[in-house]
Parts: sequence; C-alpha cells; structure tokens
Amino acid sequence: MEKGKISSLQMGMMMYLTIMASAVFTVPAITAKYAKQDLWLSPIWASLIGLLTIFIVMRLYKHYPQQSFFRVCEHTAGLYIGKLLGFVYVCFLVNFTGQIIRGYADFILGVYFPKTPISVIIISITILSALTVIGGLEVIGRVSQIFFPVFIFSIFIITLLLLPQLNPSHLLPIMEDGIFPSLKGAIIPQVWFGEFFIIIFILPFLSDQNNGMKWGLLTIFMVLLTFITVNLIVLFTLGQTISGTLYPFLNATRLINLGDFIENLEPIIIAIWILGSFVKITVFYYVTALGIEEWLKLTDYKPIVWPLGILLI
Repeated sequence: MEKGKISSLQMGMMMYLTIMASAVFTVPAITAKYAKQDLWLSPIWASLIGLLTIFIVMRLYKHYPQQSFFRVCEHTAGLYIGKLLGFVYVCFLVNFTGQIIRGYADFILGVYFPKTPISVIIISITILSALTVIGGLEVIGRVSQIFFPVFIFSIFIITLLLLPQLNPSHLLPIMEDGIFPSLKGAIIPQVWFGEFFIIIFILPFLSDQNNGMKWGLLTIFMVLLTFITVNLIVLFTLGQTISGTLYPFLNATRLINLGDFIENLEPIIIAIWILGSFVKITVFYYVTALGIEEWLKLTDYKPIVWPLGILLI
C-alpha cells in the first residue's frame, strides 16, 4: 500500500501537467475543425465537465473517506458488480496508458527521429516512468513540482516572442454560425477535462485533504486559461489553416523570428512535450498499478510495476 503523502498543491501541479502535456499540442487542431475561429470558446464549455467531475469525486470521497475507488464501487454497487466495474476500470486504465505512451512515441518519431525504431522510444520512456512509479507518489509529486514552473515559463516565453506575429483579425467574426460550432469543438476537449477523475485515486494520500477541492478547482481554471491562451495564439498566427495541421502550436512556434537572432525554438516545444508527457505517463502508470493492487487486494503495488510495464509496451 502507498505510504507517501503529497500536498494538494502538488496534486494540482501533477494534474495540470497530466492534462496539458498532450492537449496543448493536439487539441487546437481538433477543436478548429469544428469551431473554426470560435475555437477559443470551446474550452469554456468543455471545462464544465471538469467542474462536474471534481464535484462528483469530492462528494464520493466525502461519503467514503479514506476508501479507495474500488472499495467505493463495492459499497455502492455490491461486491460482484463492484468487482466487475473495477475490472472494467483497470482494463480502461491499461489501455489508456498504452495509448498515451504511443502518442508520445508518434510525436517524437514524427518530429525529430523518423528513422528510430518506435520500440526504442516506447521502451525507454516506460522504463523511466516505471522507476519513478516505484519511487512512489511523493517522488511523482516532487517531479511535478520541478517540471511545472518549467512548463509554465516555456509557454509564457513562447507567447511573448510570438506577439509580433499575432493578427487578432483572425478572431472575427465571432460566432458567425451561432454557438453550435464551438459546442461541437468542445466535445474532444471534454476528454482531457474528464481526466480529473483520477484525482479520486490520489485524494487518500493528501496531507491536507481539506484543500483538495480548492486546488482541484484552481487547477481546472489554470487548464482552462492555458487552453484559451494556446488556442488564441494559434488562431492569431495561423488563421483558418489550423485544422489542416497536426501540431499547430509547434507550427506557430516556427514563426518566431526576432531580428534573425531568436528563431528555431522547436527544441523548447520538444522539451515541453517530453517533460509534460513524462509526468502524464507516470501518473497514469502509477494509478493503473495502484488500481490493480486495490482491485486484487494486494499488499503492495510495486511487484506488479515491471510486469505492467511489459504489458503497456
């Protein structure tokens, strides 16, 4: 059983990186396909799912304090149905974590190392994440605490350097076809906001559980603000061509050119992706291992970390 404790602030940093790691690069193109110039509105509607998720998680934890998610399933749905639900969630977590690892590998191969075997990328990040998972929740919390300011500062610097390239006229006309395009564009971002559900696995290990709701809501606000900022940046720089690009934020970064001196900042984007994706993979890897331990009622999750890693690979 996990013995470590983290603060609510560390949980917020962990969840921010977990959600924004991939979303900051892929979501703008998906959203623009449906919302077009209203893509900056879509995260606002999608954030309602995050708020609802936080509310449900905190209510469940209030009614079943210090109980794992799988024990809550058994209490509410009965032993056998609860076990079945637990198995479904374990399968989902294994599959979803594998998809995250594959998405990370596809990005690295597609942008920088197209001739490298994909197995090399997948195995290396899985081993690194496995070592961190074995270190426990406190290690993951400290890693998130170190990477969080680097991630935020990088986004801020890129935004600052892109200011000369911004064309706010791309924002118009606002809601040309009504509110429905932006609502359609919010469907996919809802998946990222729905990831706040994994907080239910972390709440029992908070040292200041009374602040869980506060930092959960603040994290949603931070994620929403980042979504809107990134969407506006790519809209102001790329215009209507966003939906035709795979990684629009990366393409926008390539436009940075200050006096032929500051340019070619793609390595910063790669660093952001690697840092954020490492935290995201590690958090889901940890939650999956912890979930298997709780579902099988084992005494420790660490012996299953390496077998689980093989399955993920």
